[in-house]
Amino acid sequence: MRTQLVRMAVLEIYEQVRREGTRADQALQRVLRREKQLRSVERRAVSDAVYGLLRLQGRVDHLLQRALGTRKLALEKLATPTQHLLRYAAYLIAGERQSAASAAGLAGPEVGPWQWALELVAGPEPLGVPEDPLDALAAETSLPRWLAKLWSEQLGAAETRALAAALNQRAPLTVRANLLKSSRDELLAILRTEGSRVEPTRFSPWGVTFTGRTNVFALRAFKAGLFEVQDEGSQLVALACEARPGQVVVDACAGAGGKALALASEMHNKGRLVACDRDGRRLDELRPRARRAGVHNWEARSVPESSDARIADLRGSADVVLVDAPCSGLGALRRNPDARWRLEVDEVDSFPPRQREILERYAQLVKVAGRLVYATCSINRGENEEVRASFLSAHPEFEPTQVLPEATGLGAGAEVQLLPHRHGSDGFYIAAMRRSR
Repeated sequence: MRTQLVRMAVLEIYEQVRREGTRADQALQRVLRREKQLRSVERRAVSDAVYGLLRLQGRVDHLLQRALGTRKLALEKLATPTQHLLRYAAYLIAGERQSAASAAGLAGPEVGPWQWALELVAGPEPLGVPEDPLDALAAETSLPRWLAKLWSEQLGAAETRALAAALNQRAPLTVRANLLKSSRDELLAILRTEGSRVEPTRFSPWGVTFTGRTNVFALRAFKAGLFEVQDEGSQLVALACEARPGQVVVDACAGAGGKALALASEMHNKGRLVACDRDGRRLDELRPRARRAGVHNWEARSVPESSDARIADLRGSADVVLVDAPCSGLGALRRNPDARWRLEVDEVDSFPPRQREILERYAQLVKVAGRLVYATCSINRGENEEVRASFLSAHPEFEPTQVLPEATGLGAGAEVQLLPHRHGSDGFYIAAMRRSR
């Protein structure tokens, strides 16, 4: 592998993310599209390094600041290229278990004069920990201080450490069998004939996890529409809806349609599936996916915020309404590691009012005896349990009901918080309610 080309690409992408505020996936795509000379193994190395460095950025900065501080130097006072090269080298030590000498070599000759600092980073407990317990937790877990505070208050410090450790790892690659074309067992057999290492998911009856590195989009099974890439937690959100053939089902915040496709599969293409989103361009992404999956019982509706005109005809007629509300995305930080450094407390706090408003609007569509499912991909009581409690308090016509089938093994409660370190999925919250009158 040509380490210089990998290093240059990593540093360019990291600079775009850290200094220019570009989303990591966009910066990665832009640079890799341009650098056509990179081989597949080098592209993978670039992606792994960028995402790994972003996940451990807080830990890396803490270690380097402590190391440089032994000589009264400050990381932020160094030239930007030197800062990033040192971060890259420190990541190789902290995240990839490289020795200081190896990390310095991979980071390039510019790091040579700073190998003494990398030796301190690599040493056994060389730098101590901050005196403030919250600062220490943030440094240990590579979380911004506000998020370490939020989770330690809601989950406790030990649970926060376990959660952060899972979020600092690469997310599993999970797909959902398209039951319109094959069963999960049939999909497992087909994927294995294509040379993939796969196993069934623990909770979702539709899920398959790839245990090896695979370009799933190049597989014949994908092109034939036998599966969709979808996290297991996202699959469980769709499972919680209990959509059935012949029903009227509304996906209120459908986005690119991953859950809508799962709902159509449960409906056996029979009935009416209405996929709504405020951004019609996102719904456009659903069209080619639906064609590949063989889904044809759906319609798309672009619904502006705070306007009921586009959904007025559905009032009181839906058997199932799914509100997978816009949220902070705190449960999906494995996949979007740069988000933890972009988000601020005020932005996270801005979501619950929007979530309550969307839930209120779309709950009007549920008919008597119909099912309302509220979900987010967040781990935050303010966006989850508190939104649900507020809605139920204001709407006595809705009552909690069992959220997931007992066969999943996730209990018989009316709400569930999925956690990466416990369940292996992204951090989804799911709650189910039934309209009684």
